[in-house]
Amino acid sequence: MNPQVTTSFDPAFVALSFLFAVIGSLIALTAASRVKARNGRIGVSNALTIGVALGGIGVWSMHFIGMLALQMDVGSSYSMTETMLSLVVVVAAASWAVSHAAMGPDSLPRLIGCGAALGMSVVVMHYLGMFGLKIYGFISWDYALVALSMLIAVVAATAALWLALNTPTLQRRLLASVVMGVAVCAMHYTGMAAAEFICTTDNRNAIPQGGGFISAFRLPTLVIVTTVLMILMLTFEQVLLHLRNKPTAVSRARTK
Repeated sequence: MNPQVTTSFDPAFVALSFLFAVIGSLIALTAASRVKARNGRIGVSNALTIGVALGGIGVWSMHFIGMLALQMDVGSSYSMTETMLSLVVVVAAASWAVSHAAMGPDSLPRLIGCGAALGMSVVVMHYLGMFGLKIYGFISWDYALVALSMLIAVVAATAALWLALNTPTLQRRLLASVVMGVAVCAMHYTGMAAAEFICTTDNRNAIPQGGGFISAFRLPTLVIVTTVLMILMLTFEQVLLHLRNKPTAVSRARTK
């Protein structure tokens, strides 16, 4: 029996994962341009939009769509603890990093620090998500590629932040979103290249069972439901923001 697991990637899911990374980045970087409220403080609603859009849709959903792209000749499941914890971590980190950078976009040290934090949040999310992947076996890591994936994430995230916060046109934001999408996907698939899966059981179709585990067959349902909930949350938040900022008949009369 060959203990090495044969892996391949579905190109359609790979392309879809990149699309999610770009869309999530565009929503988040657009919100970053208006994150600072009139009183100089960070707008909580926009900070939440940034975290959910970039961390939730652009990184977390992208990661697990990328995992759907992964084809293995062994049974697998996912621990809900690590899977959902990775979502919380990246949403919180992305919200803080982008919002904090937006408060002082002209400060190079702040930009570098926030870019490093944002890039590392993507790294933590990825490897925490990988830790949640369960097979009857283990993962052997190429640490040179792991280090490269970390470098890609930090450099590209910093570049995307600079583009988004210092060049506020729509075209530049689109470019920044593509850069961020490339950063997330390049980090993810470099990290995947660093992983060699080793099977330690004769029954390669056996699916690891345990409390809080879901099989890989149920992963698409989890990703779809969670992503839809995040999109609905963003939509509801933006509707409330629009209604809050919409001038009333009284306020219009006062301005005349």
